[in-house]
Amino acid sequence: MSRTHDTPTPRALRCPDCGVTVDDRWRCECGSPLRFADPPVPNGEPPTPGGLDTRPGQWAFEMFCAVGDDPADRVTLGEGMTPLVDADAAETSRGHTPEDPWNAAFKLEYVLPTGSFKDRGATTTLTRAVELGVDRVVEDSSGNAGAAIATYAARAGIDAEVYVPAGVKESKLRAIRRAGATPVRIDGSRADVTDACVATLGSTDADEPDPAWYASHAWNPAFFEGTAAFAYEVAYQRGWDAPDVVVTPLGHGTLFLGAYWGFRRLHQAGWIDTVPRLYGAQAAGIAPVVREKHGAAAADPNGTVNDAADGIQIAEPVQMDEILEAVCETGGDVLAVTEAAGTRELDRLHAAGFYTEPTCAVAPAALRELRERGAIDATDDVVVPLTGSGLKR
Repeated sequence: MSRTHDTPTPRALRCPDCGVTVDDRWRCECGSPLRFADPPVPNGEPPTPGGLDTRPGQWAFEMFCAVGDDPADRVTLGEGMTPLVDADAAETSRGHTPEDPWNAAFKLEYVLPTGSFKDRGATTTLTRAVELGVDRVVEDSSGNAGAAIATYAARAGIDAEVYVPAGVKESKLRAIRRAGATPVRIDGSRADVTDACVATLGSTDADEPDPAWYASHAWNPAFFEGTAAFAYEVAYQRGWDAPDVVVTPLGHGTLFLGAYWGFRRLHQAGWIDTVPRLYGAQAAGIAPVVREKHGAAAADPNGTVNDAADGIQIAEPVQMDEILEAVCETGGDVLAVTEAAGTRELDRLHAAGFYTEPTCAVAPAALRELRERGAIDATDDVVVPLTGSGLKR
């Protein structure tokens, strides 16, 4: 794919550890994840309520996005601007007091085009691929990210292979295949799936192009440019008033870190006054961030693995240091949610009309526990994303 002289040049990447700047690479030679060297932050006042054209979905916040400077490059299905609703509104509107109120707002990420928040990162990642003239992408995923990358690759006319665990749910495999991508099932752990995918990339040497481009939701900084739009939308929908607390599921941290970096940019621009406290909910038994921060007992509270939360069973998150930084800088925390607690919360969600998949139930379950601990009180203004559709079960 050729680029004309008047087409914007794709932004360079910089290593936060060693400081090297590169045009493009899936990770730094020092082993660190890369970030955009010059992410944009707008000057001036935020748009007034109603003063922003939200028809482009999350691309309405292009002023914060490090990809897609040329609208012709954008690979979009209209994703974004998901509803932000009062979790308890239905019962209270009928004059009933909810038995177990959430006392929070839910952002319904599961209504995005492929049924999960991963579409936010897929639109920006495939846009970056178009900017670079990529012909083939590869990704490794437990399901949702793979389906999103496959779908947006189809939209872009780019070939895709998605490496998945051998036991991945058939509903997610079907979504990958129907988008025209090739699923590659790998036996072993989730880390084995990543290793098999990375093995297709060849050398990371800047002078030896990779045979495939890594559209990784864990490594690729373009993915986080998309998930940061969650923060922009929350702030906009609340009249540029950030919530006190945001609670998200936490595996590789794609939404957790996207929210962190998004709220930080909003604060840097002067569009919000404070950055919310961020809490991450991990799957008990496979909770490495909890283990790092609070020890083994906290990460494995009942001696069993939360198998229902398969979407966040990540034993070695790529961005561990960045996640811990986000927790520390915002005054938040991380905790492990058991399968029993997640299952109870999933039943409550479904009964209230929120048809989600099991993994996303860990965030509202974590909210309940955090309230019981006193970490979040009744006066705190809380937003919780519901990240995946129950149709994916």
